Amino acid sequence: MNKRQHLTYAGITGAIALLLGIVLVVMTNLWTLLLLALGAFFVLFYTWPLKYIALGEISVLLVWGPLMIGGGYYVITGDWSWTVVLASLPYALGVTGVIFGKHIDKYEMDKERRIHTLPVVIGEQTARLTLVAMLILQYILTFMLVITGFYTLVMAAVVLAIPTLRRIWPMFGNPKPAQKPADYPDVWPNYFVAAAFIHNRSFGVWFMLALIVDSLLKVYILK
Repeated sequence: MNKRQHLTYAGITGAIALLLGIVLVVMTNLWTLLLLALGAFFVLFYTWPLKYIALGEISVLLVWGPLMIGGGYYVITGDWSWTVVLASLPYALGVTGVIFGKHIDKYEMDKERRIHTLPVVIGEQTARLTLVAMLILQYILTFMLVITGFYTLVMAAVVLAIPTLRRIWPMFGNPKPAQKPADYPDVWPNYFVAAAFIHNRSFGVWFMLALIVDSLLKVYILK
């Protein structure tokens, strides 16, 4: 799309989202208005200035976790649940990891342009270690919720994504290569972002399938 088409697309879809948000506010209460305002804030100001001051990655985590899932739960049920917010983080961390990987790939470019993404602020090596920690935390949080009884043991199916994690793990041991590796797929110059996306796709599939089964068990068998 050219610039005009992109702005038109953003304007139309944004207006539809805003209209639906207003309907939800009318149907519920002013706390929903706060959630709507926060969502609009992150949409409008993610690219600038949030990404420029090391808040872009945190914004993605907040939007894909507490706002979308925790906020959605609140609008549907009328109750705010911190446990639901915690349950939103395993997948939200995966999405944030993809953005994190993208910003590691663009580390030198962003540094030259004075775009202070979180990887630029904490350093390239620390950013790689942080991304790995985020991927591991997806599994830890899921199992914490199983142990506490929020999820059934079915959610342990996420371990089926571990082979994918092991496959991409060696990539994070070193900085991004200066040139495309000989056996690397045709997604170059995407490197860490591609690895994070591949893992998130695998983890997300098993997480969602397990979540569907978990929900069906609670509604029809374990009620």
